[in-house]
Order: sequence, then C-alpha cells, then structure tokens
Amino acid sequence: MPRKSSAKPGKSPFRFFDNREKYLMFVTTCSEKWQVAARMARELKHVKPNPPALRVLDAGMGDGTVLTRTMRAMHNMLPTIPFLILGKEISLEDVRLSIEKMVDRFHEHPHTVFVVTNLYYYEVAGLTPRNSPPADFNWREVELEGSTTHEFDAQISDQIQPILSAGWRTRTSAKTGNPLYEKPSVVVIYRKDHRFALDAVIPRLGDALEFDFIMASQPYQARLAAEVKSRNVLRPLARALAPGGRMVVVQSTGRDPGMDIVRSVWPEENPFQTPRRMLLDVLKSDMKAERRNLRYFPYTDQRSLFRFHLHTLESEISSNIGTSTLLAAWNAAVYVAQIDDGKLMKALRKSGYLEQTEKILRAHDGLWFTNELFAVARGRV
Repeated sequence: MPRKSSAKPGKSPFRFFDNREKYLMFVTTCSEKWQVAARMARELKHVKPNPPALRVLDAGMGDGTVLTRTMRAMHNMLPTIPFLILGKEISLEDVRLSIEKMVDRFHEHPHTVFVVTNLYYYEVAGLTPRNSPPADFNWREVELEGSTTHEFDAQISDQIQPILSAGWRTRTSAKTGNPLYEKPSVVVIYRKDHRFALDAVIPRLGDALEFDFIMASQPYQARLAAEVKSRNVLRPLARALAPGGRMVVVQSTGRDPGMDIVRSVWPEENPFQTPRRMLLDVLKSDMKAERRNLRYFPYTDQRSLFRFHLHTLESEISSNIGTSTLLAAWNAAVYVAQIDDGKLMKALRKSGYLEQTEKILRAHDGLWFTNELFAVARGRV
C-alpha cells in the first residue's frame, strides 16, 4: 500500500505505512491481496507474450502475495513459456518475505528469472540508476543450485539475505518522508540447471526492458493530485509497456463501510479524490505526444469495482464481537484511508472509536472495502 507522510516543522516525517505491525495486521486479516491477484489473473488473458519470455513487472511488490498468486495463474495458462519477473520494492522486510515465497515458483516453473530492485519508477525499465555513479550500483546475480524447494530455501537464507541487508538500506526524504535508497540495487535469481535455456531471458547490466504485463496495485499515495500520480508513477510505467503489453492499476475508492469507520472519527476525511477516469484522462493527455498507440480502459463499474473483506466468522458479527476483531477492523480502516500517525494517536487517546467500529460492523454484517481497477494497453504497431 502507498505511504503517507505526516511531517511537522522541525521534526522528521513519520510514515504511517512503515509501521510493520499495522501493515502485517492488515495483510493477514483482510483478503485484499487474494482479490487483487484474482483480478490480475483475469487480465492476463488479454496478454500475448513476445519471445523469448513473458515479461512481468510488479510495480510495488509488497510481501509478494499478489505476485506469487499471479505467477501460479501464469504457470497454469502458459506452463512452457519462460518468465522474466521484475519486482520493484524498497522495503527490505517485504523483499525478504517475497523471495521466501519464490522457492515453490522456481520448482514448479523452472524457466523463471526473478529480478528484484529498489530502483525508482523512472529507472526500473532501464535497470539503471540515473543519478548514482557506477561504483555505487549494486548488481548481483545468483544461480540457485539443486532442484528442490528445500535446497532453494537454504541458498536464499545463506546467499541472498546478506545481499539484501547490504543493498536495501534506506534513508528518509526530509521533504516528503518517502524512503530513498542509499545504494541502487538489482538482484537477478534463476536456476543454474536451466541457465542455458534462460540465456536470452536473463537481463544484463544496462539492458532496457519492456513488459508484457505490468501490475500496479496501490502504487501511490491516495492524497496526491492526479497530475503527480501520472507524472511520477503511471507515465514511467506506461512507457515500459512492450508492444501488445498491458498495465493494470488497482486503487481504493473509499465507497465502503471502511470509510464509514474513518468518518465516524474524522468526518471531513476525503483521501480518495482521483477516480480512475480522472487519472486516465490526465495520463492520456500526458502521453499523447510520445505514445499514440496506447489505449485506455476505465471499464464499467461492473467490471472495475471489486470488494475485499475483513476475515470474520458469521457468528462473530451476530453475537459478541471480540476485541481482536474490532482492533483488526479499526486497523484496516485507518490503513486503507492512510491516516497518519499524528491524527491516529489523538484518536486513540479518546474513547469511542471501537464502539463506532462495532456499530458499523453490525450495520453491514461485517467489514468490506471497495477497490477499482483500470488498464492501459499498447498496440502492436
């Protein structure tokens, strides 16, 4: 999920979404990543890869749940085609979690090259940092030996984790509160016993990549203007589309009981002000001079909108709702709405927020959120 800065004069910016406990509680108590992966799998049916591989960019990999679930669908659809998977993620903890999930992907689909990087959006397609000297660029290639998930997992622990610890250090931007890499890094991982077959797939230093499929789930801060989202995220991603490629973007809408919880405490909150059609209009205007063969798909509401839920048992809502469920619901609501820590701490000092949360859960027989999906496709000519 995107992150929100709550910088105050004279203080370092606090980034709510760098709080691992809140993030992990959201991921494990809600079905968002499952639902996003299912929608990505549907969109994959529109993609016809170009040789030598199906090239996929996850533009905000998170803990790897969406990516690995989507990769299972990819294998089911295209079991014999090589995959080049590039995951962009600046969080060291998320990169660790993602790579650990990859061991079964290397086993089931051995013709897989997995690349992970902390480069910025405008650098990803070129796999090259723009403002760092070559000596500071950390490019590592890891060949996994053996053929079992146990062997792969052992090598990830022994070889890759130390590389990540050195390459994924960050500092905080004094201006925005966003994390900035200290050392631009790329790690390329593949099976050694399939090195010959993957030779044309493995990226080399300085290669410029184009992608058949780009996944961008919650890739920006909700409160940013549409022009900023387009300039910093959507435009560089659209430029990275291969002929026939497709970019799929998912964002929150706020049209759900989760926002009811937020507004029960902060009635004026309105973080979601750039609906999909507005974003596509801005992106289309930005790209018309350089890419005339892009097509834009806002989709109908029936196709675009989808829900994800807080995991609860039906009996929990109809009887006494436990404190742990209420806390999980509250956490999910403020996480999706990107409430910064300063406002959140003030609310926690007062009573009543859990009572409001319980009231809304009972009114809706649970808690759910609404996301929307839209796509951009590049023509083949």
